[in-house]
Amino acid sequence: MTLSRRAFGRNLLATALLMQGFGLSRAFAADPQRAIVYNCPAEWAGWGSMLPIIKAETGIEVPMDNKNSGQSVSQIIAEANNPVADAAYLGISFAINAKNQGLVENYKGEGWQKVPAGLKDPDGAWVSIHAGTVGLMVNTEALDGLPVPKGWKDLLDPKYEGMVGFLDPSSAFVGYACSVAVNHALGGTLDDFGPALDYFKKLNELSPIVPKQTAYARCLSGEIPILFDYDFDAYRAKYADGAPIEFVIPVEGTIQVPYVMTLVKNAPHAENGRRVIDFVLSEKGQKHWAENFLRPVVGDLEKLAPEAAKKFLPASEYERAGSVDYARMAEVQRAFSEAYLQAMKG
Repeated sequence: MTLSRRAFGRNLLATALLMQGFGLSRAFAADPQRAIVYNCPAEWAGWGSMLPIIKAETGIEVPMDNKNSGQSVSQIIAEANNPVADAAYLGISFAINAKNQGLVENYKGEGWQKVPAGLKDPDGAWVSIHAGTVGLMVNTEALDGLPVPKGWKDLLDPKYEGMVGFLDPSSAFVGYACSVAVNHALGGTLDDFGPALDYFKKLNELSPIVPKQTAYARCLSGEIPILFDYDFDAYRAKYADGAPIEFVIPVEGTIQVPYVMTLVKNAPHAENGRRVIDFVLSEKGQKHWAENFLRPVVGDLEKLAPEAAKKFLPASEYERAGSVDYARMAEVQRAFSEAYLQAMKG
């Protein structure tokens, strides 16, 4: 059967897109009513329900994207001469490093103006959109009668062998954030990751599960009974998905971490990217995050989502969640990743 000239052209275009390694991303980018935002997976941080709201409120369609922070930055670097993404949602250290590599465009929009000074780049390179607290997401039924662990050190008990999971600290931001939290809790500093490296070496002997992508569904199913993760995922699992999940703020301590958005340099639809960033920082956007158990950066959790706020652990528990120098956290990330990978080799 002979292909029409138009069909033949479409086939050539599709083949070219796949050969470039961009899949459908570049096809999406060609639509002026879309914005490509890297790292907005449906199972993470309420993005699955946020994307339809963005479309309804702004008219801009944002397709789901399953990359993690590290993969997103790597893709932006690979596409630097012909950008596909308009914006990216990143862990704060990845965003700071992306700025330092010249990968982002400064943007001080309406939303940026509302965010407290400590939660945004002064030049407009990135802006926080919400925050979460690192801890243990525990599927109580999958523990097979074992007690719910109370802290990081409990997980070094051989009785939890094969039950603990955490995202790859050398790739996913949540994995790195959890490593910083462990290190902070066990007496380390951002200039001394010795406590965390010792901890992960010991944990590695107990057959942990270390995926590179979000492991939310695997914790809900019980495949990963104990997952290093954020409070917002645990609360969503318990109250929205009805799973037997408890969130534990480790007795040794932990950290609270902001997540940010940034505009990609030379974005093909930069104005759409700007509008998406402004919307997620609007009252409606912040209300959505709060209703999905994330700490808003504009407005008050209790006022934006009083019912969701009631389901958080008591404020006394959150007193164990501190903060760190996020700029320094970004500076030492690569060194930590290399040290971590070396430590895991034995």
